[in-house]
Amino acid sequence: MSTGEGAARPPARVPLATVAREWTRLGCIGFGGPPAHISLLRRLCVDDRGWMEAKEFEDGIAAANLLPGPASTQLAIFCAWRLRGTAGAMVGGICFIAPGLALIIALSALFLARHPAGWVLGAAAGAGAAVPAVALGAARGLVPGSWGRIGAGRAEKVRWLAYAGAGAAVAAVEGTYLVAVLVACGAVEVWVRRRPRPGPASGALSGAPLAAAHLAAAGGLGALVWVAFKVGALSYGGGFVIVPLIQHDAVDAYHWLTGAQFLNAVALGQVTPGPVVQTVAVVGYAARGVPGALLAAAVAFAPSFCFVVFGGAHFDRVRADVRVAAFLTGAGPAVVGAIAGSSIPLGLAIGHLWQVPVLAAAALWLLVARRGVVTALVAAGAVGAVLAVAGVGV
Repeated sequence: MSTGEGAARPPARVPLATVAREWTRLGCIGFGGPPAHISLLRRLCVDDRGWMEAKEFEDGIAAANLLPGPASTQLAIFCAWRLRGTAGAMVGGICFIAPGLALIIALSALFLARHPAGWVLGAAAGAGAAVPAVALGAARGLVPGSWGRIGAGRAEKVRWLAYAGAGAAVAAVEGTYLVAVLVACGAVEVWVRRRPRPGPASGALSGAPLAAAHLAAAGGLGALVWVAFKVGALSYGGGFVIVPLIQHDAVDAYHWLTGAQFLNAVALGQVTPGPVVQTVAVVGYAARGVPGALLAAAVAFAPSFCFVVFGGAHFDRVRADVRVAAFLTGAGPAVVGAIAGSSIPLGLAIGHLWQVPVLAAAALWLLVARRGVVTALVAAGAVGAVLAVAGVGV
């Protein structure tokens, strides 16, 4: 079944109250990132309620993965849009996001308090120590799909390595230019695979990040809005790409967070339900308190709502556009490299010797045993809390 305007609608209109209830429930239990969110949405919309056909749901996943921003959130908004149009998209999306957002703001207040309890500092330091390993695990998980997508030829593989190397280098050394590098890699791939008609992927996007960067240079709310906008509209690939996108701004440029606090922010985004993109709310809280957290979240998620509400009926054409596919084929390896490269400044932010074995254990858990991220972060946090209670410096 097509996702376009001609697709068959569900046999009965789903009440908005039902959408609100079910999407709130998903937002409360959605631990585990995009795979968990997709599984929960499939079970609700396809298997249990029969609101969507399996083919339509799969098409929604494919289209969401082509768009920048949090793919699983866009899928949740898309499913609600298919049931009740714009009103459904707004209600479903907000209800899916709100539980995790409320929790992460509450945890931000706890972990970023002026004088937090010792066990809180220990838990934060323990969980933060595991974050560089989480970054490497996230990057590794994206490699097979991106490597296969570029093509089998030698030239394609060389380009993949070049894109990944560029992303890794800029994330590790100078995060300011990461958006420009991602866009440039995508634009190069569009040019290499160019068709007679020029595509919007290179021209339309290339100037926007640089123009917005000038606005951010002024600092204040403009800087916070720019950081959140990068998360919502310019992040390609997995949710963890937000780390290299915002790390430089949050820590080095505007000093909203210390390096150690940024590690905590990433950990909070991983262990709370809902999309990892909500990490940006921690940055907003550090910059401007609760209003800043709400502003950052609103800006970060606004593009997802716009993509679905204004473009949902055209998802088939987006999927079929060779220029969009080419752009993402080039940007994807740069994203993989950027996520891997971000592990270097994340690792350098570790400030206590006892955090090194915690990091090593997390790396073994995630990269060798291939176990879950949430369990790694919770266990690392527990170790840190116990050590703090025992009197070890945190």
